[in-house]
Amino acid sequence: MSKKVSELQKKQIKDLFIQGISILEISKNFQFSTQTITRQLKVILGEIEFNKFKKKLSIYKKTKKYGGVIHSEKEDSFKEEANIKEIDKYKADESFSEQSFFEVPPLLDELMPEKQKDLSSVPISEIKLPKLVYMIVDRKIELEIKLLKDFPLWHFLSENDLNRKTIEIFDDLKVAKRACTKDQKVIKVPNTDVFKITAPILLTKGITRIVKADQLIAL
Repeated sequence: MSKKVSELQKKQIKDLFIQGISILEISKNFQFSTQTITRQLKVILGEIEFNKFKKKLSIYKKTKKYGGVIHSEKEDSFKEEANIKEIDKYKADESFSEQSFFEVPPLLDELMPEKQKDLSSVPISEIKLPKLVYMIVDRKIELEIKLLKDFPLWHFLSENDLNRKTIEIFDDLKVAKRACTKDQKVIKVPNTDVFKITAPILLTKGITRIVKADQLIAL
């Protein structure tokens, strides 16, 4: 039976990660798989902040080469002033309990619900889709419409966002087929410009988002 990550371990994992310790190093220290550590960090920090810190850690390590010697991962940390300020904001507000931190994603909780902006989606006009994608439809070729809350990756968003209607597209045919039930089938979309063209029609059906892997696209 796999062991459960305790609340104390979650806090320690978060602290180590934002200090610049790699996911591999953290997984070795806590004897959890890298997949478990990654999943916990995405829940704790939210997808956007997780990717931001991961990218900065990667960039920082590449700049730590001196005379052909690369510093170890334990020595790597975010020492640049801008990164330190960003890390400190997670520790500044002592009024947050650990429990509330895990339940409410960073940054979003400071906004009033009625004024909250969707910080996760990218407008379809600003994104470059691949030339070919796949979609799941029913036997009558009707779109398979889901709510955003059906996708665990986006559970950190607000309740209003989670109730948005979505359609899902896939880059990989095998992945699309695995997500397909016996009452559904996979179709090929050879020209993804069709989504931009039909966006007004989709909006009239209440569909406001397209989900593609870890991307959320706003119509």
